Amino acid sequence: MPASLTRSNDNQASGPVRPFAFMFSYVRRHAAAHAVVFGSVTLAVAFAVGSQYSVKHLVDVLSAHAVGQVWWAFALLAGMIMADNLSWRIGGWMASHAFVSVTGDLRRDLFEHLTGHSSSFFADRMPGMLAGRVTATANAIYTVESTCAWNVLPPCLAVLLSIGMLASVSPVMALVLIAIAATLAVILTRMAAGGRPLHHQYAADAAAVDGELVDVINNMPLVRAFGASLRERERFSARVDREMQARGRSLRYLERLRLFHAATTAVLSAGLLGWAILLWQQGHASTGDVVLVSTLGFTILHGTRDLAVALVDTVQHVARLSEALATLLLPHELRDAPGAKRLNSIRGTVSFEGVNFAYPDSPSVLREFDLHVEPGQRIGLVGRSGSGKSTVLSLLQRFRDVQQGRILIDGQDITSLTQESLHAAISVVPQDVMLFHRTVLENIRYGRPEATEAEVHAAAEAAGCRDFIQALPQGYDTMVGDRGVKLSGGQRQRLAIARAFLRNAPVLLLDEATSALDSESEQAVQRALTRLMQGRTVIAVAHRLSTLSDFDRIVVMQSGRILQDGTPRELEARQGPYRELLGRQAPLRLVEAA
Repeated sequence: MPASLTRSNDNQASGPVRPFAFMFSYVRRHAAAHAVVFGSVTLAVAFAVGSQYSVKHLVDVLSAHAVGQVWWAFALLAGMIMADNLSWRIGGWMASHAFVSVTGDLRRDLFEHLTGHSSSFFADRMPGMLAGRVTATANAIYTVESTCAWNVLPPCLAVLLSIGMLASVSPVMALVLIAIAATLAVILTRMAAGGRPLHHQYAADAAAVDGELVDVINNMPLVRAFGASLRERERFSARVDREMQARGRSLRYLERLRLFHAATTAVLSAGLLGWAILLWQQGHASTGDVVLVSTLGFTILHGTRDLAVALVDTVQHVARLSEALATLLLPHELRDAPGAKRLNSIRGTVSFEGVNFAYPDSPSVLREFDLHVEPGQRIGLVGRSGSGKSTVLSLLQRFRDVQQGRILIDGQDITSLTQESLHAAISVVPQDVMLFHRTVLENIRYGRPEATEAEVHAAAEAAGCRDFIQALPQGYDTMVGDRGVKLSGGQRQRLAIARAFLRNAPVLLLDEATSALDSESEQAVQRALTRLMQGRTVIAVAHRLSTLSDFDRIVVMQSGRILQDGTPRELEARQGPYRELLGRQAPLRLVEAA
């Protein structure tokens, strides 16, 4: 995991993620470019304030009719203006690289962090919400960086430099302005902090809208099937209304701050100009000084206004950043143990020893569960729903950790192995096949990314995919659609089998691999599975007992325990739950045969 995310992840238990510290960890990666950006901004502000002094100097020269000095004063002013503009452009050019690089690094790291979470993390959260928060985090950091560079730093520097320059005209005036500027900063900062709950609520509602949108789009066939388009539009409209109301409250609070500052600025600007004119009448200031006081006074007061607006906007974006990070940077539930080893040279022995497991806030699923599978042996797990069959497969893949006992592959506790090497030793063909919105070739090759096209074609041939792939519009280059929607259930299953062939892992898990198929598709998939199972350790969950008739063992489970264990013939000849299951499925087999 990236270092910055690791630190955030480790500190999560001690408190919330600090947004500015998190952001600075990425800024450091491009320290030189950021130094140029902020250095250029500093020079630009210095030249801008200096140009106001140059205007004062030019006015004084003109008032004194010092013809010989006019063009020197003009050259000084023109030089300041040119340097001011050039500095801004240098900063902007470098920012287009530095700020964008930060957002790219951040999204890559957040994606890497998310992929380290267990399946339960994603089961409890909407994918659209997570994707929206990754984008919101990147956008918030880009906005905060841009705001700091273009809207926070310039007025800060302009106010400080202007007050320093005003001291040359009237030290008292400079001190009064310092007091006024400090008072305004404190008042506005406290007012801005008071709106933080409103900004956090808006951030949460905006993320919820993103999640709702993606959730509905992903399930659009279901929406159509139930004629629920109007209902979903109304639901989404209500969600958008809540987000708009939260955003409106947030923005109106910001406008109250701006209104307060605008009124204060108008009064103070008039007072400052009147003070400068009084000094001129008393002979304590030149015409140029009046011009300088006017321009610098406006710079100071407008600078505090711009700073207040920028800080308020920054607070809003930091609130959204903080809310997103609190969701994304949760600690990983499952981590590799320190010094975890790789699983190599696997024979395929699988053992469950005294395993107890329960899902959070649920009763136990497995109780003192013991199971030993020899290399190359094929066993089927059967039993009623909720007996713990799929949980066995999930625990073997270490999607969750057991509460008691241990699981071994070739005598090695899986918690002592790297998760990457553990998953490399296991192929899975599930009931609900997961396919990317990519080509057929890419989906098969996902089992082994470095495989050649010839190896992909051989795996497809072994899985019985060749004929239907060749019939597709672009063959292996055909896009399968979101989650493989352009393919039938049997075709998706055979692609999953081809992927498992290509992976060539010694342990094969089948989770209801044929239960959702019609008889013809099931026969084609079953033939492919028979070829795939050869020479591998196989653990299969199945409701259709006919698919397990040639397996080496059948394990009958109930309430997280093993009731029966033996060959299909042995269990069929023995009174018990297996014969009862066979009896219940006999009418179904007759119907399918007809």
